[in-house]
Amino acid sequence: MLPSTRATLIGALAVALWSGLALLTVATAPMPPFLLCAASFAIAGLAGLGWIAAGPGFGVLAGVPLRAYVVGTAGLFGFHALYFSALRLAPPAEAGLISYLWPLFIVLGSGLLPGERLRPAHVAGAALAFAGAALLLAPSGHGTAGAGVLTGYGLAFLCALTWAAYSLASRRLAAVPTAAVAVNCLATAALAGLAHLALETPAAPATPAGWLAVLGLGLGPVGLAFFAWDAGVKRGNIQLLGTLSYAAPLASTLWLVLAGRAQASATLGIAAALITAGAALAAAGGRRRRAR
Repeated sequence: MLPSTRATLIGALAVALWSGLALLTVATAPMPPFLLCAASFAIAGLAGLGWIAAGPGFGVLAGVPLRAYVVGTAGLFGFHALYFSALRLAPPAEAGLISYLWPLFIVLGSGLLPGERLRPAHVAGAALAFAGAALLLAPSGHGTAGAGVLTGYGLAFLCALTWAAYSLASRRLAAVPTAAVAVNCLATAALAGLAHLALETPAAPATPAGWLAVLGLGLGPVGLAFFAWDAGVKRGNIQLLGTLSYAAPLASTLWLVLAGRAQASATLGIAAALITAGAALAAAGGRRRRAR
């Protein structure tokens, strides 16, 4: 298997893990967002340190430049801070859809990276996949938006730009080892903890299963996922990864349906077809480019 193909598969693992984010988050209620962010990223960072100690060793972090930690921490914390704030001000469906513009921004912005070329198939595939995500998450309407709601929409848009910029910047920092993500997670946990102390009232999960969900978040969607995504965007097919990311909201909804938290509908089937077609089209464009 080619190294780039292997890295792309690892990056796709992150998308699969992110599909469980909503279901696990629901189970942690009423834990406030920044406290949940601090706890889950602390678990992720400590697990990452354990992996470094057992694997490559801490010496691998010796040559990591400061800007890599700044970019990584800003991406992880900035995305979640903007996302949680957006959902406080705006209806979750609309804010979630706007924040999920980031895969489209990744696919389109990847054409600006050295050695990459944006092809019509990438644009068409991203558009199809975005149509599927939009169909899945489109709201039924909430009337006239007030100033607070519009601010929430703006924060959600900045959220999308933040994650896309982080992912594209990570591509430029391909020489930085993925082990550095552990430090970024711990720094994010510290910043989220400070935000919690300043803005929130502490509250614990309502059930023992909620604590298991916190652990699951730290080890999965907020843990291994970021290590896998880092490896994928640095050494894999970033256009394909950006398009495949549209599968996350679909898979997340399917998990909610299976858990009885949402109802199945024909919309899910149509969205699945659009997302799958978009990913296949982008993948075909990438294969043609490599063949030539």
